[in-house]
Amino acid sequence: MFGFKKIIATAGCALVLAGCSSTGDEIKPSALVKFSAEKNVKLLWSKDIGTSFGDKYHQLTPAVSGKSIIVTDVAGKVSSYDLITGAVMWSTDLDISIGSGVGANASTAIVSTYSGDVIALDADTGEIRWQVPVGGEVVSKAQLNSEITVLRMINGDIVALDLESGEQRWVYASNQPNLTLRGTTSPMVALDATLTGLDNGKFVALDNANGDILWQKRISVAKGKSDIERLTDIDGMPVLYKNVIYIPSYRGNLTAINPFTAEVVWRKPYSTYRGLAAGNNTIYLSADNDVVHAVDAQSAAEIWRQDLLLNRSVTSPANLSGQVVVGDTQGYLHFLSQEDGRFVARYKIGGALVGDLLVKNKILYALSNNGRLTAMTVE
Repeated sequence: MFGFKKIIATAGCALVLAGCSSTGDEIKPSALVKFSAEKNVKLLWSKDIGTSFGDKYHQLTPAVSGKSIIVTDVAGKVSSYDLITGAVMWSTDLDISIGSGVGANASTAIVSTYSGDVIALDADTGEIRWQVPVGGEVVSKAQLNSEITVLRMINGDIVALDLESGEQRWVYASNQPNLTLRGTTSPMVALDATLTGLDNGKFVALDNANGDILWQKRISVAKGKSDIERLTDIDGMPVLYKNVIYIPSYRGNLTAINPFTAEVVWRKPYSTYRGLAAGNNTIYLSADNDVVHAVDAQSAAEIWRQDLLLNRSVTSPANLSGQVVVGDTQGYLHFLSQEDGRFVARYKIGGALVGDLLVKNKILYALSNNGRLTAMTVE
């Protein structure tokens, strides 16, 4: 089921939809199916990161920096934990509302505020390096290379800042539709180019030196008469897998593009506002109707689909030790076999899972809406 809490009017007025039907009946999440567990989920550690998110939709995904994972709550508490033990490395209270997840490399962590400030922290100490206004809310997780950090604004603009000083390097302004989904995909930042999806259904490659367009492709085309019918956002994070970029879109296509030639390898009609996962020569996606799909990376043939999680508002998939993992708003993690999508394990984490899951060195990290960051493995 599509979550209408994600829809916003770009002019700044929120679109409020009351209930799921005209009769007031709520669509309930599908019941949990019974199965014989084939895998064991092992809890490594769980930490209270600060303020609970409540039932808020958010994209406050943590980031890995060296041997630590850095996370923020909505009130501005940014903390770093040891990846293996969960020991607190440092904690900094910025005392300001945070609107995006953490972006990080080995030396720097970036967070952005609802009021339009971008803040760079030392990844080893949590000390503030710089804080600069960018003229509007940033709702995507910052992406970094060794020289710049790139962010997407709520108005669709792409902004590149100097990583050392915070000085603006360039801005790319995109044409924004009248209505978009709340939230935006994070850019993919390479050494010389930034690649990102836009709310108008296009995917662009920008020169990191000046923000000029290197190439652009139409991923989805607006259809219908109303603004809601014409939504074409690319909100899910693309994935680069074996030198091909796989791009998800809402009410459009899952599209494979050769980033070196800008040629489309294939298109397949899947609708999602979530990110992708890849592994075992397969692309995994959570469709907007909560069906999890496995698609052959080369041929686009569907390998399997798991349709027993309907109306559970599942997260983007993650690839963990031969399993595909998705969370849901009931607080469950579902572990699916990469081979055929069957359930192999389930784990109740306690709070709703809304943001993307994170995998590093065969450890799964999940930030739940009750304000806990949990690390686990599967055996």
